[in-house]
Amino acid sequence: MAPVVHGLEAKYAGKVNFYYLDADDPATTALQKEYEFLYQPFFILLDANGNEVKRWAGYVQPEEFEAAFANLPTP
Repeated sequence: MAPVVHGLEAKYAGKVNFYYLDADDPATTALQKEYEFLYQPFFILLDANGNEVKRWAGYVQPEEFEAAFANLPTP
């Protein structure tokens, strides 16, 4: 999934912010609990106000991410 995500990150630079959480880092335990992290890969799309729009677990086609990005309201 890394090549897909990095490609989308480059394509949507300045429009969508990408943040990475290291599931093996104990410092991220609180965030993992907050977002009910299940397994890798795991993705959560938040709007500009931090509200959850969509979540995915497992492999995701790039087109599925792009469709969700297209439906985000502009801030």
